[in-house]
Amino acid sequence: MIRHSRSLRRVAVSAAAVCAVVGVGLGAVPAAADPAVTDIRLLSFNDLHGNLEPPTGSSGRVTLADGNTVDAGGAAYLAAHLKNLRGQVKNSMVLSTGDNIGGSPLSSALFHDEPTIDVLNTMGITASVVGNHELDEGYDELNRIQNGGCHPVDGCQFQPTYNGANFPFLSANVTAEQTGQPAFKPYTISNMNGIPVGVIGATLEDLPTLVSPDGIKGLKVGPEIDAINRYADELDRQGVKTIVVSLHQGDNTEGGGPDDCRTAPGPARRIAEQVSPNVDVVFTAHSHQQYVCSVTDPAGQPRTMIQGSSFGRIISTVDLQVDRRTKDVVRSTIKAQNNVVTRDVPADPKVQALVDQAVQKSRPIANRQVGTIGADIVKTAAPSGESPLGNLIADAQLAATRSAGAQIALMNPGGVRADLTYASSPAEEGNGVVTYGEAYTVQPFANIMQTITLSGAQLKAVLEQQWLPKPDGSVQVRMLQPSSTLHYTWSESAPIGSKISGITIDGQAVQPDATYRVSVNNFLAAGGDGFSALTGGTELTGGPIDLDAFNEYLSANPGIAPPATDRITRVG
Repeated sequence: MIRHSRSLRRVAVSAAAVCAVVGVGLGAVPAAADPAVTDIRLLSFNDLHGNLEPPTGSSGRVTLADGNTVDAGGAAYLAAHLKNLRGQVKNSMVLSTGDNIGGSPLSSALFHDEPTIDVLNTMGITASVVGNHELDEGYDELNRIQNGGCHPVDGCQFQPTYNGANFPFLSANVTAEQTGQPAFKPYTISNMNGIPVGVIGATLEDLPTLVSPDGIKGLKVGPEIDAINRYADELDRQGVKTIVVSLHQGDNTEGGGPDDCRTAPGPARRIAEQVSPNVDVVFTAHSHQQYVCSVTDPAGQPRTMIQGSSFGRIISTVDLQVDRRTKDVVRSTIKAQNNVVTRDVPADPKVQALVDQAVQKSRPIANRQVGTIGADIVKTAAPSGESPLGNLIADAQLAATRSAGAQIALMNPGGVRADLTYASSPAEEGNGVVTYGEAYTVQPFANIMQTITLSGAQLKAVLEQQWLPKPDGSVQVRMLQPSSTLHYTWSESAPIGSKISGITIDGQAVQPDATYRVSVNNFLAAGGDGFSALTGGTELTGGPIDLDAFNEYLSANPGIAPPATDRITRVG
């Protein structure tokens, strides 16, 4: 149901209510309250990924509008900034737009991310959407994270007991396959000074391509728009007129500062433009980008779409006013901004104590040296799509699986989580030491290497799948990181399915009918990230855990330099 009368009710709000917000910026306490409206502040962060300590390298910086960068992030600083922003507006709530856990540094991952949940409990967040990484260890494990109890294998290692999350994990579009019933709570309602505020969670529809099939066995993921509209209508019938969507899906950008809107066409904008006019604000995530955008809803009204980078570096802040008579948002009053989580404020002592405890308990493992590097090795991709760190990891995987006959290795870029920095801390300045904890932060998923046989034609099909058409007409690009033995050319202008040419292995042209041994991790081998052509591989041979392969390679190559990004050639 599209409620066209909603915008008309907003017009009835008094001029005084609209004028009351003039000159009120984020970071300042609003002017004297107008009895006709209620001021509400919505705060959200996304893709924290268990980054309790301040992240390093490019993962710990935010690019400003002028191109300069500022150090940002760290859970204790995130908590301090949240406390400050909440204190400025009486009616405030904090949301997480997913991927709180999974892909985490060792200080959180070693304890199955229980320290991160304890930190979020301390921050007092209202709700979190289920992101894809919430399901890295499966549905049953996420239920344990939600409800509490010790890990069934490892027990309780961080605290003597684990009590679970004080907030609900939401997802409106994930259901039980057999019954069709929601697998998670679809929404939550909070009372803000007499104003009911509904928060609907939605998980990206691509979830099955991003997690292990075993992790979501028995679950069905439906279209985000259909689910959001269903529950927006349900909330409306209950008298909830202020509705927020926490969407774990996002778009890419063409650069810009935290408050710019240089988004490329993508799924988040499509959803934000098409969901019911009942929805007032859409918080997005997943793409680790920063943007503040205004889109137009189906009733022709402006609607905020916002995302705050990742790793706790930005807090997305949306201030709005609600007409106390209609309980509805006055859209013209909405002010949105991304606030950088700078490190120039006192750290929150309660959160800092939890972080210190996690770091201290993980330190004996985290501080063990596994190798050295000669310079920063970064995950930022070159124009070809490959990165120095991605190439290094692929080389390590090839070396670890040569005994299985591997001739090339391919690494998914989403599995490369952080840079390797030459001077990662003042204590290590200039020595290039790589610790186990740093290597773990780069590759935290504990995937198992698998070597399979592909024909030359199948290998080309895999490489062609690096361009994935989406239902909205956009194209998602995921460039597999190649080992040094693989070279090829791709064409920017060629149609999807015909972009790849000139494939060679060890300098020899790949023949369609010949067979080749290819190493990938088990996530890719199962068709993860949409690489379904890999599921046609035969003669599978298991190998080591990917992190072990990486550490062994670093140990065997001390002082290793960043590999050149010359394995893939891009042409017009």
